[in-house]
Amino acid sequence: MSGPWAPRRFWTAAEAGPAEGGFAVHLDGRPVRTPAKRPLVVPSAALARAMADEWQAQDKLVRPETMPLTRAANSALDKVAPQRAAVIAELAGYGATDLLCYRAEAPAALAARQAAGWDPWLDWAVTDLGAGLRVTRGVVPVDQPAAALAALRAPLEAACDFSLAGLHDVVAISGSLVLALAVRAGRLTGDQAFALSRIDETFQIEQWGHDDEAEAAEAARRAGLLQAERFLSLLAAG
Repeated sequence: MSGPWAPRRFWTAAEAGPAEGGFAVHLDGRPVRTPAKRPLVVPSAALARAMADEWQAQDKLVRPETMPLTRAANSALDKVAPQRAAVIAELAGYGATDLLCYRAEAPAALAARQAAGWDPWLDWAVTDLGAGLRVTRGVVPVDQPAAALAALRAPLEAACDFSLAGLHDVVAISGSLVLALAVRAGRLTGDQAFALSRIDETFQIEQWGHDDEAEAAEAARRAGLLQAERFLSLLAAG
């Protein structure tokens, strides 16, 4: 076996099953490895089964872009695990500049839409996470309380490498650690989080009209967030 990204399909059956430390995908009985040659073992049977479905769905040529769950698991093992502290620091940094804290000064209609969409999730961050964040107008940075930043960092420190990999994509696409943690907690769907993260862009489209290229980029970002949401959901399913 030359590795999980062999250009041509060489197996007949892809199946998930128990492995040391969790669950693995086997191709004709042989375990899949990551691009860095680590055993591709995940902590969730549901995730392993869904990954096996990705492998089984491959046709003559293996197309990694059609295997988002496998790619996310590879990322957890090959990228997150070796630099876990740096990944946590990167994600925690979003809490200091969270999208939900930066509001438009004008027009009033946009500011009102931001408040209606974002205030409930800043309230949720206080009640569920103990993180009270400050809101500012415009682009002038606002210093966030150290206690709030520590409260947002705590669930990252407690998360496994696979959860961090899924969170990374949600945070990077949405620009909000608060929204990402709400998705992971099952309080927001991926679609809801994406819509909340694009309030400004949606408002601009309403004012100035659609742009095909921009819409294609938005569709790709939405798909990426939904894939990360599914990864987190399967991970939590056990």
